[in-house]
Amino acid sequence: MISTFKRGALAASILLAVGGVASAEAKVTYPMVGGAAMYPTKNIVENAVNSADHTTLVAAVKAAGLVDTLSGPGPFTVFAPTNAAFAKLPAGTVDTLVLPENKGTLTSILTYHVVPGKLSAKDLAAQIKKGGGKATLTTAQGGTLTATAKGKTIMLTDAKGGMSTITQADVNQSNGVIHVVDTVLMP
Repeated sequence: MISTFKRGALAASILLAVGGVASAEAKVTYPMVGGAAMYPTKNIVENAVNSADHTTLVAAVKAAGLVDTLSGPGPFTVFAPTNAAFAKLPAGTVDTLVLPENKGTLTSILTYHVVPGKLSAKDLAAQIKKGGGKATLTTAQGGTLTATAKGKTIMLTDAKGGMSTITQADVNQSNGVIHVVDTVLMP
């Protein structure tokens, strides 16, 4: 027979063990984007809608009718411009692009930020190294982006010569990966 003291100690040990497991699980952290955790079990759209820094991108994706595509199986590599990136565009550009009559142009710009397949920052760096300092990425839009590195920072150059920096890399999603960028890329 177990004494009352031993039963109490055993119960405390079990609670500590269970609490330890719960604490270990609570320590799992996910990348934060726009103040929201990005869960690798959610798809690109499910995560993006929670980012306070990507409300313009989400509105544009909805206006372009790309929600189903970017919620699909992928995999996709998305270079996701922040609200601040969209704010760099000339005044009125975003308001004009989201109009129904400009859906084709908007779709072209957004799909220019998507590369089929899942490319981590490590993958991009390897392609840049293999390419002698640059890598050419073919976008879902059909155009190309040129990736280069400045130290450990990966830069993207668009078809018009504009440059964007990956400010947060490797935000994994169930259907690909997001790399947050600081400038809207133009085909």
